[in-house]
Amino acid sequence: MRGNRPEEFPDDFWIPVPLDTNNITLFSPYLVPQDHLGSTGLFYSMSGLMFFLFAAGTGVNTLTIACTAQYKKLRSHLNYILVNLAVANLLVSSVGSFTCFYCFAFRYMILGPLGCKIEGFTATIGESICLWSLAVIAFERWLVVCKPLGNFIFKPNHAIACCALTWVFALVAAVPPLTGWSRYIPEGLQCSCGPDWYTTNNKFNNESYVMFLFCFCFAVPFCTIVFCYSQLLFMLKSAAKAQAESVSTQKAEREVTRMVVVMVLGFLVCYLPYASFALWVVNNRGQTFDLRLATIPSCLSKASTVYNPVIYILLNKQFRSCIRQMLGMSKDDDDMSSTSQSVTEVSKVGPA
Repeated sequence: MRGNRPEEFPDDFWIPVPLDTNNITLFSPYLVPQDHLGSTGLFYSMSGLMFFLFAAGTGVNTLTIACTAQYKKLRSHLNYILVNLAVANLLVSSVGSFTCFYCFAFRYMILGPLGCKIEGFTATIGESICLWSLAVIAFERWLVVCKPLGNFIFKPNHAIACCALTWVFALVAAVPPLTGWSRYIPEGLQCSCGPDWYTTNNKFNNESYVMFLFCFCFAVPFCTIVFCYSQLLFMLKSAAKAQAESVSTQKAEREVTRMVVVMVLGFLVCYLPYASFALWVVNNRGQTFDLRLATIPSCLSKASTVYNPVIYILLNKQFRSCIRQMLGMSKDDDDMSSTSQSVTEVSKVGPA
């Protein structure tokens, strides 16, 4: 058993106990079960939840990618971005969620420091791509529907460039902890890993990295989403007001409003708890908190691999139709169009 002073611990083992963030745990999360943090039932329940997220997230996102590869009519500029989102979700579910499922079953980070770094890096890069992809989707809708650049046409090569940019941004966010700016360590119940946002080791400049991550990977994408969708709603409401007698226009306006609300709420449910909790800890050093609470935001962010596809893909009529065809559940229906396409049609009928 190690001593109580921080300097006697290797950097990777410097983890606070749940009731006092100024103390150091005597039980390495890489060597022994962390039963002092919760009951065995809690760990096994979390393992079951992570297995569900792994199975569902891997399944639905693999299906999305396979469906796009099979049906040429899905290869539009918007769907390229949706596939990029599916790839990022697949990365998080197949590596991040599976690692958590495996480690929760053993009740500690059995994969060791290297496995922790791999899981933390993979989850960070995948979730960063998801965040920026959601912002790109909102930006694309704003350009196509509201036409702020006049007759500019958003083409597939523009979508591919935006997808590549999301990977660049994700690498900018995920690489620093591997090079000494912060670090990847076990979090919550010590069976999942992420950037160090709760220890007070100034050696790694954790505070500055967390602030950078909050601004770059949460605040900027969120502001982009809110701005673009608010402009989209204003445009649609104007079109609906000018076409008050048109039942189809009014119906489309209601459908798009509902979808936008679901999109924004889904974004907040996925990422706001994690971002706000980490920000609170950074700005309230010395305040006690229960480390088990950190597991909830981590699970919500990984759950995005399941309900992001539901919101952005399965609610897309064209995607849904092709998936049903691929699974043999319906016949081909070339007249089926996506909700996003109907939004574009409505936006063309603006006030004179």
